[in-house]
Amino acid sequence: MTSSITTSRLVNLALIAALGCGGAQRSPGGSDFALADTEGRTVRLSDHRGQVVLLNFWATWCVPCAAELPHLQRIYEQYKDRGFVVLAVSMDGPESVANVAPQARRHGLTFPVLLDEDTRAVGAYNPKRSAPFTVLIGRDGSIAGTREGYSAGDERAMEAEVQALLDGTR
Repeated sequence: MTSSITTSRLVNLALIAALGCGGAQRSPGGSDFALADTEGRTVRLSDHRGQVVLLNFWATWCVPCAAELPHLQRIYEQYKDRGFVVLAVSMDGPESVANVAPQARRHGLTFPVLLDEDTRAVGAYNPKRSAPFTVLIGRDGSIAGTREGYSAGDERAMEAEVQALLDGTR
């Protein structure tokens, strides 16, 4: 019995050390970033304080990412006038970053597509480098949820979460 309690405590301590205190609820104010978009303009996460922000980490080589992007565009178009923004953070490195802008154009993306070759935003919000990986940030700057991967139909749950945050019911 004593060894199972000790093992349980060690596991809990390891989890706390790995995640940090409240790491999943990190505020963008503490993890602000500034990245260039595909047009060369600097976009800061903190510029969107007071809005509902969907950070989407994706890459040009990621097939599920390509399937998800049109849904993100549709959700963005539907809610952008209510204080919603999508920031698509490309995780492409030097070998594929040249493909980002053409792929964004091909998908008709009108929200900011950001380049994170130095992995500043990825390191803060997506340290496992999952693709796609979505972080939903409420108007108060706290992380309201995360989603790893994409399967057909996930966009309905994502849209419901966005709508709840915009309505103030979540």
